[in-house]
Amino acid sequence: MPRALVLVLDSFGIGSAPDAADFGDAGADTLGHVAAACRARPEGPLALPNLASLGLGAAARLATGAAPSELPAEGPFAGAFGAAREVSRGKDTPSGHWEMMGVPVRFDWGYFPDREACFPAPLIDALVTRCGLPGVLGERHASGTEILADLGAAHLATGKPIVYTSADSVFQIAAHEAAFGLERLYEVCRVARELVDGYNIGRVIARPFVGAPGAFARTANRKDYATPPPAPTLLDRLKAAGREVIAIGKIGDIFAHRGTTQERKAAGDMALFDLTLEAVAEAPSGSLTFANFVDFDTLYGHRRDPLGYAAALEAWDARLPELLARLRPMDVVVVTADHGCDPTWTGTDHTREWVPVLAFGPGVQPRDLGRRDTFADVAQTVARHLGIAPLPEGRAFLP
Repeated sequence: MPRALVLVLDSFGIGSAPDAADFGDAGADTLGHVAAACRARPEGPLALPNLASLGLGAAARLATGAAPSELPAEGPFAGAFGAAREVSRGKDTPSGHWEMMGVPVRFDWGYFPDREACFPAPLIDALVTRCGLPGVLGERHASGTEILADLGAAHLATGKPIVYTSADSVFQIAAHEAAFGLERLYEVCRVARELVDGYNIGRVIARPFVGAPGAFARTANRKDYATPPPAPTLLDRLKAAGREVIAIGKIGDIFAHRGTTQERKAAGDMALFDLTLEAVAEAPSGSLTFANFVDFDTLYGHRRDPLGYAAALEAWDARLPELLARLRPMDVVVVTADHGCDPTWTGTDHTREWVPVLAFGPGVQPRDLGRRDTFADVAQTVARHLGIAPLPEGRAFLP
């Protein structure tokens, strides 16, 4: 029986989506701008030979009309390639992943306004009361690293957690692992998850950190508390059919731990790649291994570091041969993304972009998949490959 892997390079957009202007993102191009930034670096241009061999350059040309000069847009290629646009109404992590698994988000998330004291007073009052907090700090839109620099010392002095948000539908809580306590932070986030439901907020995120003033650092103990998808996803259908669904990285959190049978976590994309290789060695027939590689987004996209983004891409690309060597004859792998986060763009938020769809495996014939109308085509393709009944959304792109 066949197996499937879906590998999400978190935020790896390949050019402005048709509706990018509606999000203030016309002209955003994560891949293109990362490649451009590399042309002046001492180590030379962006080098992604393995992704290029699968058709990444051709996928970029489908999205923007032109591929970065470092990536060939003409074959032969070793995989099937395409570009997919998002139909969900947001450009956030849950929307992208849920749509990828067959459930587009066609409703509007709730958002907090970009102003001081951005959270409703009843929400903060209830959180303080129920959790026995001395108060909170922050209450504004902010970058996670910047707000630690601004308020980390005050947090240590007062014991007040730092609460903040972004352009996404999110309520984030930062606290020092030692001074505040990791489990206490998680409990505060669980209470916050209940409280923000009435505001239609997609995620509460625990943002633990360590260190001293001037040297604070976020840790790998982040947890996302997401609202569950509004309809059964491919993960739910696979689990109901008795199949193994191995979630790697933050996949379990994104789906509110629904539809998964195993959840494996590690710190850093290279460690997550190790877990993916372990899953390939162990996953039974009929299974889905679903991995999210988050560093592209959190460490480089949001922090607007194009050269760091490039180095992370090159490190990931260099490990692809290890995966290829472990595939079984009926395995299919799809490499894609959930949104963009152009590290050269203004602000620190995600960008509305096309994403690559690179499908490969021993039995996958190289072909042009064209422009795909929804990320849900990934779910429909995996469902067909694994012998699951068709989902309501999407069109399969492999026979």
